Amino acid sequence: MSEYGEGKDLEWFGDSPPKQGAAAKCNQPLKTSLDVTSHQTDCGEHNLPTKDAEGFSPYQPRPPPLPRRLKAGKSGSVDQSIRTRRLRNSQESLSDRAETCSSTDSLKEDQTLQGSSGFLPEAPTGVRSQESEGSGSPVFRNRVSSLSEYEPRPHSQQSDPTDLRARVSRARLSPVQPIGPLPSLEKNFTSVTLRPANRIDRDCLDYMVHGKEKQRERLHRNLSDSRLLENMGSDSASVHSVRSNYSVLSPIKPQDVRNRSFLEGSVLGNGALLGADELDRYFPERRLGIYVATWNMQGEKGLPVNLDDLLLPTDSEFAQDLYVIGVQEGCPDRREWETRLQETLGPYYVMLYAASHGVLYLSVFVRRDLIWFCSEVEHATVTTRIISQIKTKGAVGVGFTFFGTSFLFITSHFTSGDSKVYERILDYNKIIEALALPKGLPDTNPYRSTPSDVTTKFDNVFWFGDFNFRLSKNRVEVENIINCTVGRQMGTLLEHDQLSKELKDGSIFKGFQEAPIHFLPTYKFDIGCDKYDTSSKQRTPSYTDRILFRSRQAHDIKVIKYTSCTSIKTSDHRPVIGVFQAKLRPGRDNIPLGAGLFDRSLYLEGIRRRITRELKRRDALKNQSSSTICAIA
Repeated sequence: MSEYGEGKDLEWFGDSPPKQGAAAKCNQPLKTSLDVTSHQTDCGEHNLPTKDAEGFSPYQPRPPPLPRRLKAGKSGSVDQSIRTRRLRNSQESLSDRAETCSSTDSLKEDQTLQGSSGFLPEAPTGVRSQESEGSGSPVFRNRVSSLSEYEPRPHSQQSDPTDLRARVSRARLSPVQPIGPLPSLEKNFTSVTLRPANRIDRDCLDYMVHGKEKQRERLHRNLSDSRLLENMGSDSASVHSVRSNYSVLSPIKPQDVRNRSFLEGSVLGNGALLGADELDRYFPERRLGIYVATWNMQGEKGLPVNLDDLLLPTDSEFAQDLYVIGVQEGCPDRREWETRLQETLGPYYVMLYAASHGVLYLSVFVRRDLIWFCSEVEHATVTTRIISQIKTKGAVGVGFTFFGTSFLFITSHFTSGDSKVYERILDYNKIIEALALPKGLPDTNPYRSTPSDVTTKFDNVFWFGDFNFRLSKNRVEVENIINCTVGRQMGTLLEHDQLSKELKDGSIFKGFQEAPIHFLPTYKFDIGCDKYDTSSKQRTPSYTDRILFRSRQAHDIKVIKYTSCTSIKTSDHRPVIGVFQAKLRPGRDNIPLGAGLFDRSLYLEGIRRRITRELKRRDALKNQSSSTICAIA
């Protein structure tokens, strides 16, 4: 309620209105904010009127009186303007719900303006008010007391005009109201800075939160401790925790260290090393990047100068989490081959395991951040030769569990020959029956396993190698089809592929799939060039090198890339590479963990070679620049 509204808009505060009639208690008149002197009326000698001449009850507060000009003049127009301004201010105060200043503030401003302009308020007549101890409403009494704070002092005690002008400049204004809805604050805004703590490594991140994660963008730069604290200034708790650890890793509370155990875990248990919480922390999309490469090296002693094109192609945006390289007819020095692989992959990766069967090599590299989530690694070999001492044909398999998903990688070399399709099918059947895996690792799903087929005992299986299946066409016809092929559409050529036909018939690689082929046959080339066999044998170009995969659950393996590496020409075979994403599931902590074991000596040798190579490159650049300057001189 405003003290300056119309009489019909005023209402009584409290339980009941004040009593009326002759028996009503005589009260002192209300002092309004425009009174100069108080006027007291003897109430005992007259009857109290119900309403005065202007239609107001004597117990109702009246509008402020009009100011009286000291000098004669245009009082009518001035009075009208003052009344209009006062009523407008009071109406705005009533209509604005967000108004923070009371109507007495606008009255104070009017009073100040009037005092500085030579106006004096006219004392009200016939106005009777309730005493502060009377029967009026306490709210009304409070409002009266608040008005008394802004009462003008007597004329003799009022300040000079300069003080009044200063009071005008300090008038409070209404707050600015927004014209539209305010933008919503981002939830958990400090988590953007802490987000790298939930990643594997800031330098090479392989997964993106696609859609909502393009809502979670990757940070590729290294954050120093001081820079991190600046970005986290709004979260004092996080700042203190990071300061205590001097890193961006998630701080660990002592109570968590006391309670966490790896002896017996559960899939959904809190604190389990292989449980859902830890899996979501490292893999929000629950997808593992796998890089598979197979290559028949033809037993050459000389290795390629650079293996970057084989393992780190330039058309890939990110490196993968797991690198598995299978070699047939490998070089005589197997350790040198593994060292070259470690040198190429660099310090971000460690060799989890390596196995061999004669000249068949299988090497598994994993990101060093993920080695703690791998179980013990097991391997087994099978020879398909009648004479077991000759280990040129056969298979080698490596199996392990990562979180709660089991993996099996097999590289093999089948019987060669254009027409020996049946012998190659026999090789396949012997391998799946004789490969003794898993040994000590628990089967993640024993109800879907078949004892006679090792590939059914693992969640995800990748089988790659030189399968030696050929194209059932002569050399001239195959070359004509290749020359007529447009846009790497190899469908016409694959109609004559022996392996594709056997896959459709179900006689080999049961349950396996192969990604569409969009590359040229990888066998047989002249060494050092891109020409197919020009020797007297004139072998037919064929797709002998292949990568196949199978999974227990449908669509658990997604193909990202399937192609050949044409830049490595030291063998008559071209390497074939495949990039996949495999779905991960949480596991239990009761499996035999690998405890972070890897080939440490190989890791150190690879780092030493990278340092030596970098120093040689810098020296060469330095010598080249100095010789150039001398030549110019």
